[in-house]
Amino acid sequence: MAEAKSARTTKAPTRRTGVREAQAEATRDSILRAATKVFAKYGYDGGSVEKISKAASSYDRMIYYYFGSKEGLFIAVIEGIYRRMDEAEAALALDESRPVEALAEFIRFVLGYYRRNPDFVTLLNTENLHKGKHISKSLRAREYSSHAIAIIERIVEAGVKQGLFRPDVAARDLYLLIAATGYFYTSNRYTLSAFMGEPLESPEAVAHWEDFVIKTVLRTVDAGTSAEEAENATHEEDKSWQKQQPAASRAR
Repeated sequence: MAEAKSARTTKAPTRRTGVREAQAEATRDSILRAATKVFAKYGYDGGSVEKISKAASSYDRMIYYYFGSKEGLFIAVIEGIYRRMDEAEAALALDESRPVEALAEFIRFVLGYYRRNPDFVTLLNTENLHKGKHISKSLRAREYSSHAIAIIERIVEAGVKQGLFRPDVAARDLYLLIAATGYFYTSNRYTLSAFMGEPLESPEAVAHWEDFVIKTVLRTVDAGTSAEEAENATHEEDKSWQKQQPAASRAR
């Protein structure tokens, strides 16, 4: 009987500790979700601790307990959005034995991810306004970008082995090219639509841009296409699209 009682006594604290850990993790996740929304809406300076704790139905002291400071919380938010994109990239089922199709699919993913996750773009805009001073303190940010570059590197290596891709194209450069075309189009879609007089968020415009980027990147890596030929082909594609636009839009 004494032994049974002792066993019960030792098991109970373990269960309580597990509950506390789960509650702590839930509180931390709730704060992170709220902070992501608040920082995306108000920016870093306008996203106060008070607004975040209210949105999370929590208390200011819990933010300092789990993240140390507002900056610590913001860094965790940026790491979180990078991590989610990294996880989505890792889940891609790319057939690297077919490098042309794999590269096109990767481009579709990146451009589509930016469109589906506008808060990702907004938060990165905010951090760029601060010249990256917060994310530069992160120990994890670089590992997330390295995964994406590694994916492109494997695709390029397969393409080079098959004689499809030029051997002098760096995966890093392709990553920057793909990211730039997707990010800029999404982050500036409102001002560009007004400036160009074109609805850049329309399904037709989005589909055209995706197709244009894929063709541009594939021409860049094509083993049988020189840099000059790729540039000329890109200009011809652009002219073809412009001919389809209303006269007022072309005039702008």
